[in-house]
Amino acid sequence: MLMRTAPTLAVRMTDYTPRPARFDQAARDQLIDAHDLDLAQPGMRALGAWSHAALALRPGESALDVGSGTGSEVFTFAEVLGPHGTAVGVEPDPNLLASAQRRAVESGSSAAFVSGDAYGLPFGNGTFDAVLCERVFQHLTAPARAAAEIARVLRPGGRAVVVDCDWATAIVHPGDPRVVSAVIDTLISSTTNPLSGRRLAGLLSGTGLVVDEIGSHALVQDRTVGAGALVRRIADLTVLRGVITPADRDQLLADLQAGAEQGDIHISVTLFGALVHKPTRGQPA
Repeated sequence: MLMRTAPTLAVRMTDYTPRPARFDQAARDQLIDAHDLDLAQPGMRALGAWSHAALALRPGESALDVGSGTGSEVFTFAEVLGPHGTAVGVEPDPNLLASAQRRAVESGSSAAFVSGDAYGLPFGNGTFDAVLCERVFQHLTAPARAAAEIARVLRPGGRAVVVDCDWATAIVHPGDPRVVSAVIDTLISSTTNPLSGRRLAGLLSGTGLVVDEIGSHALVQDRTVGAGALVRRIADLTVLRGVITPADRDQLLADLQAGAEQGDIHISVTLFGALVHKPTRGQPA
């Protein structure tokens, strides 16, 4: 068996200027709330397990996480890839990036983190064997550009998993159907790319990547917490839009709290994941 040497990353740090994050403060707040919603939830753990199994990383390979946050996935990559592999995260938020870099130093991990965003990955063509991108596309005004970047940095034969929400699948129960519909409509209209989950396969195949599998899991909020931070925030925004009254909002929150106490509550959104690969030369798409 041939031993692979550690890949050399073509990081153009000398001529690369990091672009700002492509979502505004309201979207950033929504992202934080969505993270709170899925924290330790079975659906997210199951989809995460599917993502890692689909990527099927092997020791000595190179892997990239686009939008790596505080670096959890990249640390997992580094453990699997071993000393001859390369695990890298790209993150536009300087605070999250600094946190990931600090964690890498403190833990002695080989994981590396660089500044950048999904529109301009600071690597050469064909750098990585595997790419992961989770819950980034919903915040992008030009998701096709990000899909093209993923395809560009993949080596022929390389594979990628892209995961995102489809906010039109959101369910909020119980509550007045009119008020619930207005809140979900506000959630959809306040998200840059709210239907990203259903668009992933088309965006990726449009770059020449081949779709191998589509996975999905419902992200179900803890049934004991009532409305939760995300629904409360969006309900407030719905009032500000003048679509519902403060009394409507308060009644919805009360209905959800009562539902939590009685065991009659369901708040969820569905996430979709696309596994794709880059054809080798001469391989049919």
